[in-house]
Amino acid sequence: MALRDELLKSIWYAFTALDVDKSGKVSKSQLKVLSHNLCTVMKIPHDPVALEEHFKDDDEGPVSNQGYMPYLNKFILDKIEYFLRKLTEAMGGSWVEERFEDYKLKLSSNQQCLNAWELISLVGSGHFSKGMDRQTLSMAISEVYQELILDVLKQGYMMKKGHKRKNWTERWFMLKPSCISYYVGEDLAEKKGDILLDGNCGVEPLQDKDGKKCLFLIRSSQKSFEISASDKKKKQEWIQAVQTCVNLLRQGRPAPHREARQKRRDLRLKQQAEQEELELRMRELQTANEAKQLELENMRKALEEAAANAAEEEKRRLQTQTELQDRYRMDLEREKMVRQQMEEQVAQKSTELEQYLQRVRELEDMYHQLEDALEDERHARQDEEAVRKLQARLLEEEAMKRAELEQIHLRQQLAISETEAEKQELERERLAKESALQAAMQQLEQLEQERQGALEQYQTVMKKLEDATNNTKTWKHKVAQHEGLLRLIQPGSKGQQRITNWGPAAFSDAELSLREKQWQEMKNQAAQAP
Repeated sequence: MALRDELLKSIWYAFTALDVDKSGKVSKSQLKVLSHNLCTVMKIPHDPVALEEHFKDDDEGPVSNQGYMPYLNKFILDKIEYFLRKLTEAMGGSWVEERFEDYKLKLSSNQQCLNAWELISLVGSGHFSKGMDRQTLSMAISEVYQELILDVLKQGYMMKKGHKRKNWTERWFMLKPSCISYYVGEDLAEKKGDILLDGNCGVEPLQDKDGKKCLFLIRSSQKSFEISASDKKKKQEWIQAVQTCVNLLRQGRPAPHREARQKRRDLRLKQQAEQEELELRMRELQTANEAKQLELENMRKALEEAAANAAEEEKRRLQTQTELQDRYRMDLEREKMVRQQMEEQVAQKSTELEQYLQRVRELEDMYHQLEDALEDERHARQDEEAVRKLQARLLEEEAMKRAELEQIHLRQQLAISETEAEKQELERERLAKESALQAAMQQLEQLEQERQGALEQYQTVMKKLEDATNNTKTWKHKVAQHEGLLRLIQPGSKGQQRITNWGPAAFSDAELSLREKQWQEMKNQAAQAP
C-alpha cells in the first residue's frame, strides 16, 4: 500500500511540474514523454512506436476523455478478461469462462472496472493461475506484454545463413507484424538487421542440407534468408507465424490483438450508446407515464362530474316518467272504452258483411253458369264454321282436279296425234333402210366375187414366182461353175477403183481379196475330198 502511494505521489509531482499554467491540463506530447520516462525508470519494456500511436495528436481515445490518472489507474473489465485469457494460454493452461463469470458476479453492479493494484492482486492471488509457479507466471506475463504492448508475435533463437561468407550463426529473432528483427542475443543490445515483410513475401520449408535440419526460406522483396530452427515444431510455428503476418499485410488488416482491441472498443462504445439510448427511452417513458397519470386524474374528475350530472338527470327523468305514466294510464282507459264501442260496431258490420258475401257468392255462381253457356255456344259456332270451311275447300279441290283431268285428256290427244306422225315417219325410214340394205348386200356380193378373182390371180403369180426362183437357182449354179470366165453384174462398189497399166481394173481390191479367199476355200475342200 505504501509503495502504491509513493508511486502515485511521484506521478502527481511529475504531472504538476509539467502543468506550468496551473490549468490542470498537460499536452499529449508531454504525457508521452512522461510515460516513456516512467517505463525507463521502472525498467518496464516498452515500444516507442506504440506510444506514438497511443498519444497521437487527435481528440479520440481514453486519454482525452477521462484524463491521464484515471487512464493509468483503471482497466476495463473486458480488457481484464482478454488479458487473463492470453495469460492463461501463455502459461499452457485452458481458459475457464465460468470462473471469470463467477468473479464478475461477486463485484457490485456499479463497479465495471478495476484499478491497477486490484488487477495485480487478482493475478498474484492465483485465482486464474492455480497450480502455476511464480516463474511460469512471470514468463507468461512477459510473453503477453511482448505481444500486446510491443507487438512481438514470436521470438526465439535460430540459426541464420550468411549472404557473403555462407556461414551459419545463431541469432535472436523477433517477429513483428511488418518485419523480423534479429539480434546477437536476447538482451537486444546489438541489432544485426531486419527482414521487411510485405504482401509479396513468402515462406516455404526446405530440405535438410549442409548438416542443418529444420530449414525454411523467407523470401522478401530484396533478399532471401535461409534459417534453421531447433526442431520441427519450432520450424512449423515460425512458418505459420510468418505466413499469418504476410496474409494480414496482403489484406491490409492490423495485428490480431490490435484488431480484437478495436472490436472490443467498438463494442464498448456501442454498449454505451445503447445504454444512453435506453436511459433516454426510460426518461421518455417516465415523462409519458406522468402525462398519462395527469390525464387519468383529469379523466377521474370528469367522470365524477359526469356521475353527479347523471344522478340529477336520472332524478328528473324519473319524475318525468311518473307524469308520463299517469297520462298514459288515462289515455289507455279512454282507448279501452273506444275499443269496446268499435268492437260492437265491428260485430254489426261483420253480420252485414256476411249477408253481402252470401249474395255475392250467389251472383258469382250465376255468372259462372252464364259463362259456361256462352263458352258452349262459342264452341258450337267454331265447329260450324270449321265444317263450312272444310266443304268449301273440298269443292275447290274437286274443281281443280276436274280442270287437271281435262288438261291431261288434251295432252293425251296431242300425244296420240304426235305418235301417229312419228309412226309414219319411222315406217318411211324403215323402208329407206331396207332398200339401202339390199344395195349394200349387192355390193358385198360383188366385192366377194372380186376377192375370189384377186385370190386366183395371186395364186397364179405365186406359181410363176416359184418357177422363176427355180430357174434362178439353176442359172446361179451354172454361173458359179464358170466363175473364172464370167463376172456377175452387181452393184458397183463405192470404194476407190483399182487402176492397172491397161486402165481401170474390172475388180476392186476388196473384190479380189474376196475372190482369193473363196478360191482358197474351194481348193482346200477339193484337197480334203477322197
